Amino acid sequence: MSKIVIFGAGGNAGRRAVAEAVSRGHQVTAVVRDPAKHQALAGDNVTLVAGDVLDAASIAQVAAGHDAAVQASHQQGADPKEFFGGAARALVEGLGQAGVRRLVLVGIGTTLEVSPGVMVHDTPGFPEEGRVFSLGHVAELEVLQGADADLDWVVIAPPPVVLDNEAERTGQYRTGGAQMLPAEEGATFSYADVAVALIDEIQSPKHHRQLVAIG
Repeated sequence: MSKIVIFGAGGNAGRRAVAEAVSRGHQVTAVVRDPAKHQALAGDNVTLVAGDVLDAASIAQVAAGHDAAVQASHQQGADPKEFFGGAARALVEGLGQAGVRRLVLVGIGTTLEVSPGVMVHDTPGFPEEGRVFSLGHVAELEVLQGADADLDWVVIAPPPVVLDNEAERTGQYRTGGAQMLPAEEGATFSYADVAVALIDEIQSPKHHRQLVAIG
């Protein structure tokens, strides 16, 4: 059993990660900006707390005594580069202060390569708004790549499709590298299975300091 701190626990991926971790017997600290809005998260093996993923001191406080962290936060309306890059910098500093060495982050499939050096968001006709959001995740990755080697991080990137928030957990997924995995026609991917991949990388780490495609 591990103690896992999950940032952005009130979002689609975060809520699923909390449920997945608890189902496996882990103790979870669920971090949200406003606990009053997420009381349903609290329960057996889940401690609901307020925290700010952009503040290293806040991260260090809530992460102290934990074995691993999950970053699933997203701030609606914030500049993506400032938010994801800023959160990555705060996590590197705050988790270092707390002594937490394993960090698993929810990435985005548009940062995966469709050919060497060409990311999904660089393909012709890709929407500019989506590209701006995707570049925020690139900024996050750049911060992590420059982080001290003591931080063992992995970014999990699901397929570049709209994830299904209603689909049930299958527990099955494929992994790759920084390249987009071939998809079956009409295939979907669920937040529940993103959560499976996140917690798998805490229970049995297989990837280290890299971007990993799942599908």
